[in-house]
Amino acid sequence: MEHAQEQEACLEQTQRYCVQRPIYNQELLQGQLHRRQRTPQTLGQKIAHSCRCSSKKAKSHLYSFLPILKWLPRYPVKEYLLGDIISGISTGVMQLPQGLAYALLAAVPPVFGLYSSFYPVLLYTFFGTSKHISIGTFAVVSMMVGSVAVREVPDEIISLDSNSTNTTDVLEYYSARDSKRVQVAVALAFLSGIIQLCLGFLRFGFLSIYLTEPLVRGFTTAAAVHVFTSQLKYLLGIKTSRYSGPLSVVYSIAAVLSKITTTNIAAFIVGLTCIVLLLIGKEINFRFKKKLPVPIPMEIIVVIIGTGVSYGMNLNESYKVDVVGNIPQGLRAPAVPEIHLIPAVFVDAVAIAIVGFSMAVSMAKIFALKHGYTIDGNQELIALGICNSVGSFFQTISITCSMSRSLVQESTGGKTQIAGTLSAVMVLLVIVAIGYLFEPLPQTVLAAIVMVNLKGMLKQFGDVMHFWRTSKIELAIWVAAFVASLFLGLDYGLLTAVTFAMITVIYRTQSPEYRILGQIPNTDIYCDVEEYEEVKEYPGIKIFQANTSLYFANSEAYTRALKKKTGVDPGALLKARRKAQKRHAREIKAANEHRKKAVLKLVSPSTNDVEASVKHEIASDDLPVNGKLEDSSVQDMSPDEHEHFVEPKSSIHSLILDFTPVNFVDSVGAKALKSIIKEYKEVGVCVCIASCSGPVVNELTRLNFFDKSVTRELLFHSIHDAVLACQVKDGSAAQADFNL
Repeated sequence: MEHAQEQEACLEQTQRYCVQRPIYNQELLQGQLHRRQRTPQTLGQKIAHSCRCSSKKAKSHLYSFLPILKWLPRYPVKEYLLGDIISGISTGVMQLPQGLAYALLAAVPPVFGLYSSFYPVLLYTFFGTSKHISIGTFAVVSMMVGSVAVREVPDEIISLDSNSTNTTDVLEYYSARDSKRVQVAVALAFLSGIIQLCLGFLRFGFLSIYLTEPLVRGFTTAAAVHVFTSQLKYLLGIKTSRYSGPLSVVYSIAAVLSKITTTNIAAFIVGLTCIVLLLIGKEINFRFKKKLPVPIPMEIIVVIIGTGVSYGMNLNESYKVDVVGNIPQGLRAPAVPEIHLIPAVFVDAVAIAIVGFSMAVSMAKIFALKHGYTIDGNQELIALGICNSVGSFFQTISITCSMSRSLVQESTGGKTQIAGTLSAVMVLLVIVAIGYLFEPLPQTVLAAIVMVNLKGMLKQFGDVMHFWRTSKIELAIWVAAFVASLFLGLDYGLLTAVTFAMITVIYRTQSPEYRILGQIPNTDIYCDVEEYEEVKEYPGIKIFQANTSLYFANSEAYTRALKKKTGVDPGALLKARRKAQKRHAREIKAANEHRKKAVLKLVSPSTNDVEASVKHEIASDDLPVNGKLEDSSVQDMSPDEHEHFVEPKSSIHSLILDFTPVNFVDSVGAKALKSIIKEYKEVGVCVCIASCSGPVVNELTRLNFFDKSVTRELLFHSIHDAVLACQVKDGSAAQADFNL
């Protein structure tokens, strides 16, 4: 009862705001408005304006390029410092083992993972706009780097004498191989950073929108499978080659299975124990996250325990368990990346640059929305570009945002980029002072850390059921991204996935929903007649809507759907009229022949008299000469014959095209639209266009759409204006017919 009263009160209030006005078509409305006088700028003026500098403009650009200048002077020490310190320590503790582990994914020595966890993080503090994401090594990007490094520097590229058993020769072999792979990884980081910088300066931050959520989730799920299979050999202690490129997952699994009998039991037990401990720790952190002041740092605990057990039991020499090995102390001197490697890794650098930016900006947007601040996508590109390109001079690999570390940094009370800086300082202490303590760390422990951190990404297999219920097209994008990335490799897989996503966009525009609209009684609101029972159509008026723009890819489909939905096909109607006219003409001809024969029987046998009477009958009926039938015979029929002739007519007198969803029209679409108007006009149906936006009207004008036959009087401000105009026009026509 109360709801009904509220509806009545709302209706009364709405009626008070209804105003009387004329029926506006576009031409009448524009005639009552006055355009602003705008002088368009020339190209020289635009360049001069962009190059003009003032103190205010320079300050704005400086703050945009160095966001730290804006937030650091206003940093509330008492409110934020404690949370940033706790968050920085927690993230740094997590950064250490992940840096070591993800370096193995990138096919470089572990210490380069530590370098990549220091320099880029420090640089992001100055140039980044997100307050909560943790920059550094990430599994997916590291895997992409590793696939390129192994492709360019396979195990067989440096020859080793098969008869040599000298330990020094073996160490030199691995050292030379790793050195070349580091050069590839560094060149890749440098080039991907330059690409990100260029895209940022060119304001191409919008590129991330083409990496839709289903595409990214399918891609990262496939990457997780790649990473998982690549760590099996470290977990089991098996010696196999590392594969890259198409079908690398299949080759890796086959190689592991072929050597499963050579599993190092000690390495497997250590790795399995670490996996169990990590899973238990993560479960405790998840269940008691509200009660724990900071998450339990299980990763660093496992690293410390694994290092201690390995050192105490001498796992490397006694049980042949592979360990991290030499971790040089101190920072490396800066060096220029190997420029000659750039052509070989250019395509991979583009993929890594885009994927890295997409990961970072997606996480940054989540935290920005949660905490009520904004990020600049273009500045994020610039920040990542500086982190990668400048960091490459200090032997870092490609970096991006880590999901797990970012969640820890935000959940432990991190407020600003100070937390990231403190985590970088912790990594620096390890590199400079205590890095050598981790040399006995078994590689199987790092493999366990990597595998457990993939848990979140492997859970994304549940997306299949979610997208099955919500959107089949998004499910197709997810599956295409996953399958392509799994079997073709991450680089070609990403390219294939983006191409497939573009195809789905084209498919959607070519297969839109078409509707016939009707009026909600006593309102100017029009809805789909098939969806709502209350919606009614006006007699003789059809309102057609397609939720797409009109251009070359869907103009034919638009025309076909229009004819099908309205039930009026001008071509078929004209054809039916011509058939009816010809059929009626044949009936007249047959009747005249019958009359002719009757006259021959009744008149005198004189041939001249017969011919004269026949000619008189033919002349009186206006039959064609020489036996040919013309359309004029149908128009000059007698009144009795008119009564028996019914010409096929259209069931409607007006057709309204709702252009509300139309964003643009190209030349093909304009021609199709003009053809529709002319075809329906031939069968007596007036076509109107309603709710056509200003930019679309301007496009139609540029395309010479309007002429003597198609005027602006066909454009109406709203559907309701068009309906009222059609009713008035039909009423005037009916009155004129009645007067006749």
